[in-house]
Amino acid sequence: MLPNIDSLALFVRAAELHSLTKAADASYIGLAAASRRIALLEHRFKTPLLERSPRGVELTPAGETLLMHAKSLLMLMNQMQADMSDHAAGRRGVLRLMANTSAMTEYLPSDLADFSRLHPEIRLVIEERWSPEIVKAVLSAEADVGIIVEGPRVDGLEFFPYRNDRLAAVIPGNHELAAREGLRFVDVLDHDVVALESGASMMRLLAEQAVVAEKTLQLRIQVRSFEAVCRMVQSGMGIGLLPFQAATAIGAGMGLVVRPLAESWAQRNMLICVRKDSVGNGSIGSLLNHLCAASKTG
Repeated sequence: MLPNIDSLALFVRAAELHSLTKAADASYIGLAAASRRIALLEHRFKTPLLERSPRGVELTPAGETLLMHAKSLLMLMNQMQADMSDHAAGRRGVLRLMANTSAMTEYLPSDLADFSRLHPEIRLVIEERWSPEIVKAVLSAEADVGIIVEGPRVDGLEFFPYRNDRLAAVIPGNHELAAREGLRFVDVLDHDVVALESGASMMRLLAEQAVVAEKTLQLRIQVRSFEAVCRMVQSGMGIGLLPFQAATAIGAGMGLVVRPLAESWAQRNMLICVRKDSVGNGSIGSLLNHLCAASKTG
């Protein structure tokens, strides 16, 4: 017999709150009933899950393992409930879209908002990831549609042009490079650089071009978000490297100067990717057609 979902939810609450009493209150059941449910779980798995003490409860090694699985299961149950609610509300289906940070910061939000207005019967679930992660997710059917920066083509996926952006330097207003027109990447390489984590496709491109220029990319700070790059630049920690449109939108209120890099490779193409066997899917096809049409208007 499989564990009861409510009992697993109670177990997760007890683990997070370090208290069975608080977990029982949060679950709207009595303490005796909560203790009985945990005891049944321990009997089902034939091992102790919680260590009781006057200070509360702590996980045993078996409890640590169960917590990981229980959280994953509860997330899946929540997603299942959301998907069923969509069907009950008359929506045709759910599309899971993953997009890189550049797309999420620039054109994609308005394009998706327009799509949702035109297709209220289709629910969009959107997640931000790095481009290499998105490719893997679409291939494994974890996502239906991906928006990535152009890179190596992958068997099993179909690619369509979306938008493009240009990499730019984000510079404090009083910096010597701030007034320089036609700024080149090699000029930036003479200074400390603030950029994204190495998982970003942009970082691979910058590292490759630094090698071509026979210079060192002096990465002083690597962060996870565009805004964090701009904050570090604002505080004088170095020159930032970001997509032009996003850097302009974020840096404008921080007194930062954004200069597009002059090199031709600094212009990057964004692509829509879907699995080859799903191009004909009705909902996916509708979103694909909408994004391709939007890419031609601006």
